[in-house]
Amino acid sequence: MLLANKKVLITGGAGFIGSNLAQRLVSLGADVTLIDSLIPEYGGNLHNLHAIAEQVKLNISDVRDPHSMKYLVRDVDIVFNLAGQTSHMDSMHDPFTDLEINSRAQLSILEALRHNNPTARVIFASTRQIYGRPDFLPVSEAHPLRPVDVNGINKISGESYHLLYQQVYGIPTCALRLTNTYGPCMRIRDARQTFVGIWIRRLLEGEPFEVWGGEQLRDFNYVDDVVDAFIVAAINPKACGKIFNLGSKEIISLSKLAELLVNLNKEGCYHIHEFPPERKKIDIGDYYSDFSLIEQELEWQPRTNLRIGLMQTLDYFRLHGEHYL
Repeated sequence: MLLANKKVLITGGAGFIGSNLAQRLVSLGADVTLIDSLIPEYGGNLHNLHAIAEQVKLNISDVRDPHSMKYLVRDVDIVFNLAGQTSHMDSMHDPFTDLEINSRAQLSILEALRHNNPTARVIFASTRQIYGRPDFLPVSEAHPLRPVDVNGINKISGESYHLLYQQVYGIPTCALRLTNTYGPCMRIRDARQTFVGIWIRRLLEGEPFEVWGGEQLRDFNYVDDVVDAFIVAAINPKACGKIFNLGSKEIISLSKLAELLVNLNKEGCYHIHEFPPERKKIDIGDYYSDFSLIEQELEWQPRTNLRIGLMQTLDYFRLHGEHYL
């Protein structure tokens, strides 16, 4: 196997996508080290690692600490750089923390690599949020970047640093622009990571959940498919220096998504409300991705049907929900 015995570092490794990626890498025989700050406001959760706790190394540290990063990046073959601040509202209320994590810390990680391990392959978790309100649909990588919040601006910065360090220093980097990711291990305590999380929490608690607007169109990726994308980007030389959208051919409105979740849960209800004013200002309207580039170049495409993925997510949190509330 291409990843057997490879030394891998995952930043944000106890988080939603990071922990799912770690489980897959362990199954493929990789030597996996995780770094996570476990700050409560972010996505890290030790229960995410319960099945592989004895098979990975966990370093509880912060990517904002340049001293720990200099040590951790040494001798690794691949860095999956997933650590980030994901809440759009938090980025507006506390822009300097978002700047530190999504911009300055990314530069610090790359500097650590430049000085200590410039040949490591780096896959960066970027976001569709950097496009802002779409001029056309589906949104391709050629779309202008006009983010509507501080988070989007700082994620552009982090992504740009990765591409610059590839161009100037030869560090083999790649960026994946993620759309709405959902699945087991995601944060459901609140809406900091994804609104789907708080919807699921309310359903499992027997409480109604709120849908803002409702007519906006979105695409969604199940976490297993996102893990597939990170792995193919890490092992395929064609990915170096490139940016790829992830996405899905299943396009659904938020109101239809809410209806689907309630039907799959077999009980529950939701209420449609107008956007709160502060959130309306940073809503991007309809969004779904053109992911044909990664499909053509890396032969990736989503495999998990939305209905099946949501059912698997509900099943997971019915069993493990107590660890996420």
